[in-house]
Amino acid sequence: MRHALILAALLATTACSMDPKAVEQTLPVPPSWPIGDAYLRQSEATLPGITYRDIFRDSRLGGLIEQALANNRDLRVAAANIAAARAQYRIQRASQLPQIDLGGRAGYTDNGNNDAGTGGTGARASGGRASYSADVGVSGFELDLFGRLASLTRAEQNRYFATEAAARATRLTLVGDIADAWLTYAADASLLRIAQDTTASAERSVDLTRARLRGGIAPRTDLRQAEQVLATAQADLAEQRTALAQDVNALQLLVGAPIDPPLLPASIEEAAETIAELPAGLDSRILLRRPDVVQAEYALRAANAEIGAARAALFPTISLTGALGFASSALSSLFSGGAFNWSGSGNAAYPIFRAGAGRAGVALSEAQRDAALATYEGSIQAAFRDVADGLARRGTIDEQLRANELQARATADNYRLAEARYRGGVDGFLSSLDAQRSLYSAQRTLVFTRQIRASNLVTLYRALGGDMILALDTPTS
Repeated sequence: MRHALILAALLATTACSMDPKAVEQTLPVPPSWPIGDAYLRQSEATLPGITYRDIFRDSRLGGLIEQALANNRDLRVAAANIAAARAQYRIQRASQLPQIDLGGRAGYTDNGNNDAGTGGTGARASGGRASYSADVGVSGFELDLFGRLASLTRAEQNRYFATEAAARATRLTLVGDIADAWLTYAADASLLRIAQDTTASAERSVDLTRARLRGGIAPRTDLRQAEQVLATAQADLAEQRTALAQDVNALQLLVGAPIDPPLLPASIEEAAETIAELPAGLDSRILLRRPDVVQAEYALRAANAEIGAARAALFPTISLTGALGFASSALSSLFSGGAFNWSGSGNAAYPIFRAGAGRAGVALSEAQRDAALATYEGSIQAAFRDVADGLARRGTIDEQLRANELQARATADNYRLAEARYRGGVDGFLSSLDAQRSLYSAQRTLVFTRQIRASNLVTLYRALGGDMILALDTPTS
């Protein structure tokens, strides 16, 4: 019992830490949203947040996201990295505790004499000696008086947390990529429909122009121009079919499983309406949930702990070795009171001359901490830049969309009028041709603008990075 109390007292002396005190940093961003102020928090529990279900409200898209979170290979790599970081932390943590070994031994020593009455059989005389021992040993246990091992453990713990934050970044990126790919498929489906409609219209124009040519009403140049429009539309139709197939391939790679066709949108008009706006009044502190910011914060904490370890390395290291055991000449009395024995020893080492390597190690750790601090501040600035860019696009896209819708309606009406005038012989085919080309261009532009508007909401979701569902397993220090 006395030895256990001594060991407990020695373990209690390891609470010393030479880590620099974490100082609250004034972050290099203005105090107004979208580039508002933010600051380090010990926990994300009280921070505002959203979920991908708040933004992506179509059940089909939600189903694809859930499949991807279960199947995607990049997420499996990230999970393996987390497991490796956790194991590395446990290995380092084990160095703070004594290594306990259990051992036992049995032996027999012959005195070299044989009994003469045995007739030379070589039987052992009673002078032989048996020995038995059992012991529990403590080996290589370093008394962490100056907190070197504790600092190294904290460094590994924070690296583990940073690895988990990197995995969250992978999940966040994956969700955004699936949403973008789903919208791309929707836009290409709309473009395919436009190409089909344009091809059908061009075929009617070719038939009409050929009939007018036979009747001597239209010149051959009108027919050739109509055939050019038809060929262009047919080429675009083939290209859109290819794009649609490639979109499915891209989604399949992201999801990690075959795509069920009913989960795909029919048009960008339909899909865009299911992407929700960000909640009104969302606090800028949500950016502190952003995975790259969290990762940079834990990297900064790890670098801070490394300074403590480097400082502690300047002081002596003290290690203990001891054993508690029993030894006897008879197995039956191995664990009797008289067979008990113990031993212990200690070792202290202090570097006398290392040519400044110890202090250089401290300086190196401090420089790495300064770099980690700059990286953390840079991640904050980048986060606010991303949100600012997304909000800048969000502030003008609706106006652009309204203008494109007006242009599409005007060009559609103009084409109907031009075609009617051509059929009535009022205008030449060139006016109808120009009107048709303008309509085709305006319709495609409108599709792209709708896709940009929906993708902008996806971009803002990613820039905020505060998805609470993806952060449920975030460790806290």
